[in-house]
Amino acid sequence: MTLLDDGVAIGSTGGASTSPAHVDLRADLPTRLAALGTMDRNALAAEWRRQFRATPPDRIRRDLLELGIAWKLQEKALGGLKKSIAAELRDLAEALAATGDIRRAKAPRLKPGARLVREWGGVTHEVTVIDGGFLWKGKAWTSLSAIAGEITGTHWSGPRFFGLAGGGKTAGRNKAKQHMAGEQGASDA
Repeated sequence: MTLLDDGVAIGSTGGASTSPAHVDLRADLPTRLAALGTMDRNALAAEWRRQFRATPPDRIRRDLLELGIAWKLQEKALGGLKKSIAAELRDLAEALAATGDIRRAKAPRLKPGARLVREWGGVTHEVTVIDGGFLWKGKAWTSLSAIAGEITGTHWSGPRFFGLAGGGKTAGRNKAKQHMAGEQGASDA
């Protein structure tokens, strides 16, 4: 069985089961996905060429052929990735190719209006992202690290302090506990 882009399915006998020209890809998706399991390897390779407009990779396993075609069918029926997600994936792939490590990829991009909330020393601190910086306690700041430094009294990575990079909130909480324990130990002495 072969699946055509317009939703017409051609069986092994060569007869076509017609469907309206304005086939709703979303409604037809379950049928098209189920048909993949009944196709032989040559039919899957032909469908791959039709969907991706390229020859399938050499020696690709059957299950990967099915998965790739299924992904493409779902993308056509339900929509693909958002441009921002595709760009992020591209950045991660470039970072992996260049350094072999994706952990140090770009920090998340914050949009104006986003709020960052962090508790420190029993006080909840709220920072609002604005154009060109951050707003904390009614004052505009250009650096999250400067805000983190003001809150803690010591140098901090602002993105890490607010859980945006590195070890995230857990690492910040552990460091906060260590810092608080250090202060208590000094006052007990």
